[in-house]
Amino acid sequence: MTRTKKVGVTGRFGARYGRKAKRTVKGIEEKMKKDHVCPKCDRIGVKRVSTGIWKCKKCGTVFTGGAYIPQTPMAKTAARNIKRIVGEGS
Repeated sequence: MTRTKKVGVTGRFGARYGRKAKRTVKGIEEKMKKDHVCPKCDRIGVKRVSTGIWKCKKCGTVFTGGAYIPQTPMAKTAARNIKRIVGEGS
């Protein structure tokens, strides 16, 4: 097996596709495969089931999110704005 210290998970592509494309894929896949926190039980154990579908191994909660990360930056912004608006009304 060859060494893949620099290229990491994209070592499977070999000399194909170019440096920039492989670097992009590496960033996406590393974010996707790292440990994520469950929004319901606040434990680490969320895994990707399919594109945009995530499941917590601990509590079994299945929820939708981003294609590569459980909660997209836009969803975080929207949740923060909704919380602010609802908080002002009461």
